[in-house]
Amino acid sequence: MNTPMNAQVFGWFQIIRLGLIQACLGAVVVVTTSTLNRIMVVELALPALLPGFLVAWHYAVQMVRPRMGFGSDKGRRSTPWMMGGMLVLGVGGVMAAWATVWMASQPFYGALLAWLSFSLIGLGVSACGTSLLALMAKRVPDERRAPAATTVWLMMIVGFAVTAGVVGKLIDPYSPQVLLQVSAGLSLVTACITALCLWGLEKDGDPSGAVAPSVSTERLQKQNFKEAFQEVWAEPAARTFTVFVFMSMLAYSAQDLILEPFAGAVHGFTPGQTTQLSGWHHMGVLVGMLAVAGAGSRWVAGRLGSVQAWMVGGCLVSALATVGLVSSALSVDWPLKANVVFLGVANGAFSIAAIATMMRLAGEGGPGREGTRMGLWGAAQAAAFGLGGLLGTAASDLAHALLGEQRTAYAAVFGMQALMFAVSAAVASRLRTGPARQRAPLRFDGPVLLKGGSSS
Repeated sequence: MNTPMNAQVFGWFQIIRLGLIQACLGAVVVVTTSTLNRIMVVELALPALLPGFLVAWHYAVQMVRPRMGFGSDKGRRSTPWMMGGMLVLGVGGVMAAWATVWMASQPFYGALLAWLSFSLIGLGVSACGTSLLALMAKRVPDERRAPAATTVWLMMIVGFAVTAGVVGKLIDPYSPQVLLQVSAGLSLVTACITALCLWGLEKDGDPSGAVAPSVSTERLQKQNFKEAFQEVWAEPAARTFTVFVFMSMLAYSAQDLILEPFAGAVHGFTPGQTTQLSGWHHMGVLVGMLAVAGAGSRWVAGRLGSVQAWMVGGCLVSALATVGLVSSALSVDWPLKANVVFLGVANGAFSIAAIATMMRLAGEGGPGREGTRMGLWGAAQAAAFGLGGLLGTAASDLAHALLGEQRTAYAAVFGMQALMFAVSAAVASRLRTGPARQRAPLRFDGPVLLKGGSSS
């Protein structure tokens, strides 16, 4: 592991603190992308295209992630970027709520303010999220990365769930004043939690707060963003992994907006049943994440394959599960719920394995550019998520227009998604890392998930 001299190796106490920050980040985002979405469409009777555009725009803004990561690298500390990003995100969240209220009387000006608000949300997520992952890549040891990634992502999911439940109760019955109060309170609470979690996080083990400069460090500091980006892009592993992240996340997100309509149109599910189906998929994702972390525990370490094997296998099984959705489109007797859970498990497994690989590769190309690499991969993921929903729905509409029959149309779209997963597996299998780690077994010597305290 390329940990800077005198830099503290993070134990579970520090990882939990980063997980809390990730949960705070998710808490603000879920309100702006879900709750405000519903209010715009239902309470204000605005076109669904408006919130769809705003969510897509906040992904588009995240193309600045490489620049944010470069700034974190130049400053040698991630704390200012995480705190600043969370503050910008909080301001964007409050402005988005204000814009939603304003749309009731002034739709045009409210929409303009919403566009600015979602721009700030995208910038805040980019600054905080990229720097957080870069810090984990620098400070979390190899054997702890996959369970650390699982822990941080699970805490983000918990943040989604808790925030959605609490905010849902607080704004019911809905009123503009209550929405503004809840949004402001949420931004304030998340900013305070983030500040507490970051307090002294990067000072331990290095009283100066920065590592001693070397010839290599001075050279990196003199580079501008264009030179740093070109240097990172010239790394074969970085390029290959960028393609993998884009393709796999494109396939992953393409199903989001068509799975529930498919279950309703083809299998006759009610709105409540389709919502439960999405819940089953998310449960499967959680199981897949836990499976990857458990596979590397001290009891079975080295016997269940490498991180790369889980990444490739997860994509292949995702392709197989998506082929099952093709079958479910052609036969109503197909066990759709079990198929969706199976797909979720495969999705969760390859996602966590990919995050662990991302954290490893961020340091393998050499220290000092972890943030730039993380930013590159984060931008690829944001682009995939932004295009995924559009691609899935557009392909569905096109297939319906060309084929003129629902079952065959949905089968064609799921077939395309399965092909993307298969291509992702092929790209992942070509990924080459350092010779000492290329075929390293999946092994985590630290405590798994939330067990234990601070072990350095």
